[in-house]
Amino acid sequence: HVRTLPQAFTELDRVLTACGVRSRPGWLDAAEAAWEAPPAFQEPRTAVVPIWRRPWMVLGRDTFAGDLLARLGVRTLYADHSERYPRIPLDEVRAARPDVVVLPDEPYRFTADDGPEAFPGLPCALLSGRHLTWYGPSLAKAPEVLGRALRAVRR
Repeated sequence: HVRTLPQAFTELDRVLTACGVRSRPGWLDAAEAAWEAPPAFQEPRTAVVPIWRRPWMVLGRDTFAGDLLARLGVRTLYADHSERYPRIPLDEVRAARPDVVVLPDEPYRFTADDGPEAFPGLPCALLSGRHLTWYGPSLAKAPEVLGRALRAVRR
């Protein structure tokens, strides 16, 4: 299970080699370069990251998406939970008062009309699940795409 960005790069190298790719693809070099100094918040922000509803589930400990967010200066509030994807009652999520509720479009497809209404009074950021949860070519643009979406949120 890939749980960190360095693990993702190692796994991508392994898979490409196993598939007989003779030369390293340019997108992989671009992805590593993009994450060398990502645009992180000066003051850390906290986030709750729902990944499903009915029941509500959030990012917990040791997740790839949580690692990417941490590298951008955003700490997930359930990063120390005993489970990777805990079921958290919605009232508890609201009461945690994160700086931002991060709503990716996968695995559950949160949209402007399906997600933010559950968190009245809390700033919400709709993010690309492809850039947050996939490891592959999308990693080259992920710091820029995710950083822009997170910075657009007003506290």
